[in-house]
Amino acid sequence: MLIGYARVSKFEQNLDLQTDALKNLGIEKIFVDKVSGVKSEKPQLNQLLSFIRKGDTLTVWRLDRIGRTTVGLIQFVTELNEKGIHFKSISENIDTSSASGKLIFQIFCVLAEHERNVLIERTNAGLKSARARGRTGGRPKGLTEKYKEIAPLVKASYESKNMPIMKIMKAFDIGSKSTFYKIINF
Repeated sequence: MLIGYARVSKFEQNLDLQTDALKNLGIEKIFVDKVSGVKSEKPQLNQLLSFIRKGDTLTVWRLDRIGRTTVGLIQFVTELNEKGIHFKSISENIDTSSASGKLIFQIFCVLAEHERNVLIERTNAGLKSARARGRTGGRPKGLTEKYKEIAPLVKASYESKNMPIMKIMKAFDIGSKSTFYKIINF
C-alpha cells in the first residue's frame, strides 16, 4: 500500500502542493501534520507509523518533510527498512524499493558519516590547538572569587541556624545547593 505524509510548519501554510503531488501518484491515504520540523512530537506521523505495515511504501514530497537533519533522516529510513517498509521521496527521486533508490540512500549514509568524521576531526584539531596555547575547556574548577569572598558570611549564617538554607541561598544569590555546600566546606 502507498501511504503519504505531508507536513507544514505553520497553520497558515498551504499543503496543496504536497498533497497534490502525493495524490498524482495514486496515494489515497495521506497523513498530515501542521507542526514545526523542530518539534519532535508529530501526532500524525506517529499515527502513520502505527498504521503502516511491512511491504508498504511511505511517500513524501521532499526529504525535509520527514527529517530536519541528514542523520535523523537516515536513522528514520533505516528503521523503516528494518521493518520491511519502503521509503520514497518525490522531489529527490529516491525510492528504496528499487536497487537505484537503495544505492542513492546508501550514498547519503556514507556522506553523512563522512560529515560526522570531518566534524570530529575539526573539533579535535581545535581542542589540540587550544591546549597547545594553554587553554582548557569546561567549567572553571572550584569556587569563583565572588563565592570565596562571601564564604565567611554564608558559613556564619548557616552555623547560627537562624535561617533556612533556601533563605541563605536567596540572600547571597547562590544558585544551587551543591554550590552552597561547596561554600560551607571551603
